[in-house]
Amino acid sequence: MPSKRNSRLTIDPSTNLPNIDGFGALSNFLRASVSDEDSRQVSESMGQLAAHIETIIASLRRNRTRADNAPMLVDLLTVLRTHRNLVVGLGLPWRGLYEYAAYLQSLNNFRVLIGQWLMGAGPRSAELLVTAEDFELVAWRTLGDGSLLLDMHEQWAAREEPDEVSALGALQEPQVERALQWWKKLRL
Repeated sequence: MPSKRNSRLTIDPSTNLPNIDGFGALSNFLRASVSDEDSRQVSESMGQLAAHIETIIASLRRNRTRADNAPMLVDLLTVLRTHRNLVVGLGLPWRGLYEYAAYLQSLNNFRVLIGQWLMGAGPRSAELLVTAEDFELVAWRTLGDGSLLLDMHEQWAAREEPDEVSALGALQEPQVERALQWWKKLRL
Protein backbone atom coordinates (compact mmCIF):
# COMPACT_ATOMS: atom_id res chain seq x y z
CA MET A 1 0.00 0.00 0.00
CA PRO A 2 1.39 3.43 -0.87
CA SER A 3 2.26 5.64 2.03
CA LYS A 4 -0.39 8.21 2.76
CA ARG A 5 0.86 11.76 2.80
CA ASN A 6 -0.53 14.64 4.74
CA SER A 7 -2.26 16.75 2.13
CA ARG A 8 -3.83 19.18 4.57
CA LEU A 9 -3.20 22.87 4.18
CA THR A 10 -2.07 25.06 7.04
CA ILE A 11 -4.93 26.74 8.86
CA ASP A 12 -4.89 30.53 9.19
CA PRO A 13 -5.55 31.20 12.90
CA SER A 14 -7.33 34.50 12.23
CA THR A 15 -9.91 33.03 9.82
CA ASN A 16 -9.71 29.35 10.76
CA LEU A 17 -9.63 28.58 7.01
CA PRO A 18 -7.01 26.80 4.90
CA ASN A 19 -4.31 29.13 3.62
CA ILE A 20 -2.30 29.23 0.39
CA ASP A 21 -0.37 32.47 -0.13
CA GLY A 22 0.33 32.22 -3.85
CA PHE A 23 0.68 30.02 -6.87
CA GLY A 24 4.07 28.80 -5.64
CA ALA A 25 2.50 27.61 -2.37
CA LEU A 26 -0.21 25.87 -4.39
CA SER A 27 2.44 24.16 -6.49
CA ASN A 28 4.25 22.94 -3.35
CA PHE A 29 0.98 21.71 -1.85
CA LEU A 30 0.13 19.79 -5.01
CA ARG A 31 3.55 18.11 -5.13
CA ALA A 32 3.28 17.01 -1.50
CA SER A 33 -0.23 15.60 -1.73
CA VAL A 34 -0.03 13.05 -4.55
CA SER A 35 0.19 9.30 -4.20
CA ASP A 36 0.24 7.84 -7.73
CA GLU A 37 2.03 8.50 -11.01
CA ASP A 38 -0.92 10.12 -12.80
CA SER A 39 -1.49 12.46 -9.84
CA ARG A 40 2.20 13.33 -9.81
CA GLN A 41 2.17 14.20 -13.52
CA VAL A 42 -0.98 16.31 -13.22
CA SER A 43 0.45 18.04 -10.16
CA GLU A 44 3.76 18.85 -11.88
CA SER A 45 1.93 20.13 -14.94
CA MET A 46 -0.25 22.35 -12.74
CA GLY A 47 2.94 23.60 -11.09
CA GLN A 48 4.24 24.65 -14.51
CA LEU A 49 0.97 26.47 -15.16
CA ALA A 50 1.26 28.20 -11.78
CA ALA A 51 4.81 29.37 -12.54
CA HIS A 52 3.75 30.87 -15.90
CA ILE A 53 0.71 32.47 -14.31
CA GLU A 54 2.74 34.14 -11.54
CA THR A 55 5.11 35.60 -14.13
CA ILE A 56 2.24 36.99 -16.18
CA ILE A 57 0.49 38.49 -13.15
CA ALA A 58 3.69 40.25 -12.08
CA SER A 59 4.15 41.60 -15.60
CA LEU A 60 0.53 42.78 -15.87
CA ARG A 61 0.90 44.60 -12.56
CA ARG A 62 3.87 46.55 -13.99
CA ASN A 63 2.12 47.39 -17.28
CA ARG A 64 -0.40 45.98 -19.72
CA THR A 65 1.49 46.65 -22.95
CA ARG A 66 0.93 44.13 -25.69
CA ALA A 67 4.62 43.94 -26.56
CA ASP A 68 5.56 42.84 -23.03
CA ASN A 69 2.66 40.52 -22.22
CA ALA A 70 1.34 38.99 -25.44
CA PRO A 71 4.31 36.63 -25.92
CA MET A 72 3.90 35.33 -22.36
CA LEU A 73 0.17 34.78 -22.90
CA VAL A 74 0.89 32.87 -26.11
CA ASP A 75 3.43 30.74 -24.22
CA LEU A 76 0.80 30.11 -21.56
CA LEU A 77 -1.61 28.92 -24.26
CA THR A 78 0.99 26.33 -25.27
CA VAL A 79 1.45 25.19 -21.66
CA LEU A 80 -2.34 25.05 -21.21
CA ARG A 81 -2.72 22.96 -24.37
CA THR A 82 -0.07 20.51 -23.17
CA HIS A 83 -1.67 20.32 -19.72
CA ARG A 84 -5.13 19.80 -21.20
CA ASN A 85 -3.80 16.94 -23.36
CA LEU A 86 -2.39 15.33 -20.21
CA VAL A 87 -5.75 15.66 -18.45
CA VAL A 88 -7.65 14.29 -21.47
CA GLY A 89 -5.33 11.27 -21.47
CA LEU A 90 -6.12 10.30 -17.87
CA GLY A 91 -7.78 6.93 -17.29
CA LEU A 92 -11.27 5.91 -16.30
CA PRO A 93 -10.86 6.44 -12.55
CA TRP A 94 -10.32 10.13 -13.28
CA ARG A 95 -13.03 10.42 -15.90
CA GLY A 96 -15.62 9.01 -13.54
CA LEU A 97 -15.23 11.98 -11.23
CA TYR A 98 -17.62 14.91 -11.58
CA GLU A 99 -14.68 17.27 -11.10
CA TYR A 100 -12.96 15.91 -14.22
CA ALA A 101 -15.48 17.45 -16.63
CA ALA A 102 -15.59 20.66 -14.59
CA TYR A 103 -11.81 21.01 -14.75
CA LEU A 104 -11.73 20.41 -18.51
CA GLN A 105 -14.38 23.11 -18.88
CA SER A 106 -12.31 25.51 -16.75
CA LEU A 107 -9.21 24.84 -18.85
CA ASN A 108 -11.16 25.45 -22.06
CA ASN A 109 -12.69 28.66 -20.69
CA PHE A 110 -9.26 29.91 -19.62
CA ARG A 111 -7.85 29.24 -23.10
CA VAL A 112 -10.77 31.06 -24.74
CA LEU A 113 -10.39 34.06 -22.42
CA ILE A 114 -6.68 34.32 -23.13
CA GLY A 115 -7.46 34.35 -26.86
CA GLN A 116 -10.07 37.04 -26.35
CA TRP A 117 -7.67 39.12 -24.26
CA LEU A 118 -5.02 38.84 -26.94
CA MET A 119 -7.40 39.87 -29.73
CA GLY A 120 -9.83 42.06 -27.73
CA ALA A 121 -8.50 45.52 -28.49
CA GLY A 122 -7.26 44.52 -31.90
CA PRO A 123 -3.75 43.57 -32.96
CA ARG A 124 -2.71 47.22 -33.43
CA SER A 125 -3.61 48.24 -29.88
CA ALA A 126 -0.61 48.97 -27.67
CA GLU A 127 -2.33 47.77 -24.49
CA LEU A 128 -4.10 44.53 -23.56
CA LEU A 129 -7.61 44.79 -22.13
CA VAL A 130 -6.99 42.32 -19.31
CA THR A 131 -5.96 43.55 -15.88
CA ALA A 132 -3.74 41.64 -13.47
CA GLU A 133 -6.72 41.24 -11.13
CA ASP A 134 -9.00 39.77 -13.82
CA PHE A 135 -6.28 37.43 -15.04
CA GLU A 136 -5.46 36.33 -11.48
CA LEU A 137 -9.13 35.65 -10.70
CA VAL A 138 -9.57 33.34 -13.71
CA ALA A 139 -6.21 31.65 -13.10
CA TRP A 140 -7.04 30.90 -9.44
CA ARG A 141 -10.44 29.57 -10.45
CA THR A 142 -8.90 27.25 -13.02
CA LEU A 143 -6.14 25.98 -10.72
CA GLY A 144 -8.68 25.63 -7.91
CA ASP A 145 -10.78 23.34 -10.09
CA GLY A 146 -7.66 21.32 -10.87
CA SER A 147 -6.77 21.09 -7.18
CA LEU A 148 -10.27 19.88 -6.42
CA LEU A 149 -9.96 17.19 -9.09
CA LEU A 150 -6.64 16.04 -7.63
CA ASP A 151 -8.04 16.03 -4.11
CA MET A 152 -11.13 14.03 -5.11
CA HIS A 153 -8.97 11.53 -7.00
CA GLU A 154 -6.70 11.15 -3.97
CA GLN A 155 -9.71 10.56 -1.71
CA TRP A 156 -11.09 7.99 -4.14
CA ALA A 157 -7.71 6.25 -4.36
CA ALA A 158 -7.40 6.18 -0.56
CA ARG A 159 -10.72 4.31 -0.34
CA GLU A 160 -9.58 1.76 -2.90
CA GLU A 161 -7.33 -0.34 -0.67
CA PRO A 162 -5.87 -3.17 -2.81
CA ASP A 163 -5.07 -5.29 0.24
CA GLU A 164 -8.62 -5.27 1.58
CA VAL A 165 -10.39 -8.62 1.62
CA SER A 166 -13.76 -8.65 -0.10
CA ALA A 167 -16.83 -9.24 2.02
CA LEU A 168 -17.37 -12.57 0.26
CA GLY A 169 -13.86 -13.74 1.18
CA ALA A 170 -14.49 -12.95 4.86
CA LEU A 171 -17.58 -15.19 5.05
CA GLN A 172 -17.59 -18.63 6.60
CA GLU A 173 -17.81 -21.62 4.21
CA PRO A 174 -21.58 -22.27 4.68
CA GLN A 175 -22.35 -18.60 4.05
CA VAL A 176 -20.27 -18.64 0.87
CA GLU A 177 -22.10 -21.72 -0.36
CA ARG A 178 -25.51 -20.07 0.28
CA ALA A 179 -24.38 -16.90 -1.51
CA LEU A 180 -23.25 -18.89 -4.54
CA GLN A 181 -26.54 -20.83 -4.63
CA TRP A 182 -28.48 -17.57 -4.44
CA TRP A 183 -26.40 -16.15 -7.29
CA LYS A 184 -27.03 -19.22 -9.46
CA LYS A 185 -30.79 -18.89 -8.88
CA LEU A 186 -30.67 -15.25 -9.99
CA ARG A 187 -28.92 -16.16 -13.21
CA LEU A 188 -31.58 -18.72 -14.22
